[in-house]
Order: sequence, then structure tokens, then C-alpha cells
Amino acid sequence: MLKSDHQPHLATGVAASTHATSVKGAVAARRVRADDVPQVFALDERVTGVAKPDYWQDIFERYGKHRLNERFFLVAESVETEIRPRILGFIIGELRAWEFGSEPCGWVFALSVDPRTRLLGVGQALFDAISVEFKNAGVAKMRTMVARDNRLHLMFFRSEGMMAGPYIQLEKEFD
Repeated sequence: MLKSDHQPHLATGVAASTHATSVKGAVAARRVRADDVPQVFALDERVTGVAKPDYWQDIFERYGKHRLNERFFLVAESVETEIRPRILGFIIGELRAWEFGSEPCGWVFALSVDPRTRLLGVGQALFDAISVEFKNAGVAKMRTMVARDNRLHLMFFRSEGMMAGPYIQLEKEFD
């Protein structure tokens, strides 16, 4: 379990670099801190092309500061001090229960890894760390939702053993 004193979960032997050449080291996943929010915001803006500062401040307030035994906002960073940016990715999830009869489970609703550090174990470290958090919270299953055309996330989650579950997402556009 990630401790409130920010003990990291290490994925050892992982190469992590923001440069063309790799730097051997490890990726540590830990709980987000207030001084991480600007880097999370910048990473999200780089990946999505949309600036959402109010959204990220709200997410930090809700998932980084309150009900920490059931809400998990984790960041990954290189243990190599010269690596920049310091925050290489993030994952956010929470415990959910009894929605339309669903047993309690862990629910991942955000995952992003700096494109310059993909395939270097950052996503794996984050996924492993949130899995530990969910298990320690007493749930035996994890769920997420992925857009059909988001091959990156779909392939990542499938590589982690996730597959289609028993629920179907429905939606309706309003006029």
C-alpha cells in the first residue's frame, strides 16, 4: 500500500528518459502532492491538447486530499534526479460499489504517460501501484472505460489482463 508519507512503489530495472538515449534507473509511483499538480496539468495538456487547470485543481482537491482510503491519485516519477520532467505519468481511481448492482470494485478513470517515456515501464508501475491500493482496500476486481478508438489505452489495459466485463455503457445526446 502506498503510505501517506509518500513511500514509493518501485518498478526496478526500467529505463526512463525524456532524451533520445535511455537512462537506466527505476520508476517510482506515489501519491500526488500539491506541487505535482502543475506538472500533471502540463502533461495532460501536452497529451490532449486541451488546457483544463480548473478541472485538475478540482481533481486534486477531491482525489489527492480527501477520503484517501478509497480514492487514489498516483504519479510516476523517475528516481534519476536529472530526468525532466519529474512527473512521467499519473493514474487516478477510486472504489465504487453497488452501481446497478455491481459488487465493490476499483475503478480507474484516468491514466496518462508522457509520450516520451512510453514503453519504458511508467504505465506498468502506475497500474501495479493502483492495483495494490485496490487490493489493500479490500476489492478483488478493477474496472475502467476506454473509448473504442483509443487503441493505446485499449492495448495497454488488455496487456494487463483486463477484458470486456458484464456491463454495457449507454449514452444519449441532448438536443
